[in-house]
Amino acid sequence: MTIWVDADGCPSAVRQIVLKACRRTGTAVVLVANRDLPPPRAAGASVVRVEAGADAADHYIAENLEAGDLVVTADLPLAAEVVERGAKALSPRGEEYTAESVQQKLSMRDFMEAMRGAGLAGGGPAPESHRNRQAFANALDRWLAQVKSLSE
Repeated sequence: MTIWVDADGCPSAVRQIVLKACRRTGTAVVLVANRDLPPPRAAGASVVRVEAGADAADHYIAENLEAGDLVVTADLPLAAEVVERGAKALSPRGEEYTAESVQQKLSMRDFMEAMRGAGLAGGGPAPESHRNRQAFANALDRWLAQVKSLSE
């Protein structure tokens, strides 16, 4: 099993949580970005730099993941594709995407985009918090425990 990180939009603190888990468990981690990232200090972790462009990292992850892998992303279309392909998708805030939840979120995103376009809504997601990082770490630990129990 591999943990794929959509590193272009992933907070640094979340990347560090993933790398710490990689060091602790020996799970393979691939950070995918369209910019240079510092080399990860964990055996089994690597960085893939893709061409610049919208969704280039998303396409790379979708083309290379396998069923059962975990993808860390805030990108809803990528999360939908990940779930459809039999892998798990987890937001950097610790929310596991399911087929149902990702479709609901896509619908809400489209609705809010229309509202903002009409000048009826503003803003974006709340700032990243310690609670979000803790929720992510807990969700990641649950996935790692599931993977471990399946391999035993």
